[in-house]
Amino acid sequence: MPARKRLKMHEELLLLALDDRKGTTGMSAWHTTAMAGAVLAELALLGAVRIGTDKKKLVDAEPGFQVDDPLLSECLRLVQTAKRRKKASDWVLKFSGLKDLQKRVARGLVTEGVLNEETDKVLGLFTRRKYPARDGGPELELIERLREAVLTDTDRVEPRTMVVAVIAQATELLPRAIDKKLLKTRKARLKQLAEGQVAGSMAAGAAREAVAAARAAQAAVMAAVVASTVATTAATS
Repeated sequence: MPARKRLKMHEELLLLALDDRKGTTGMSAWHTTAMAGAVLAELALLGAVRIGTDKKKLVDAEPGFQVDDPLLSECLRLVQTAKRRKKASDWVLKFSGLKDLQKRVARGLVTEGVLNEETDKVLGLFTRRKYPARDGGPELELIERLREAVLTDTDRVEPRTMVVAVIAQATELLPRAIDKKLLKTRKARLKQLAEGQVAGSMAAGAAREAVAAARAAQAAVMAAVVASTVATTAATS
């Protein structure tokens, strides 16, 4: 039996977000931001984009760079054809608004045999798509990697695992893999991961930029929370 293809970071984050049995993500919208941040990180690891090291964190695309994956290609094209440079957090918000982002990522996992696709009716009226687990192996392997990265002091965390851990923490998905009580005891470790201070994981420039993308996802979540709070306050005042 051929080896399974390594899942992309946005696919891994969707696995964390989905209820294995119900195949739904619940009410939180942060999983979409999580996937968008991971898409930017994927492009950074591929060398398709560069994220500035200054406070602005402006994103530049490599001219003529191409990727085979349709979703990554669409996002890269948006950066390449933008009239002006944007901050990494702005691109995360832009990607999170792509039409059918969750469905597109989920269907890729259906093709890989990781999820099933089902439909049902909500209130007997609206069709809802669900993606329950078909093969739990990839998510269990992901959880094992996340637990090692967060709950131990290993200094050899691969960039992809570090990025997923940082984004999952920012978007409230990490408790799906690690108990909240344990996470409270590992705040210093989580900060270390978020700052890319783990030796061995920051060997390449692309890895540094992937971590910058993860932090951009953090910033995008914070911006969305602020915007939501302002809107709610304005509506009730």
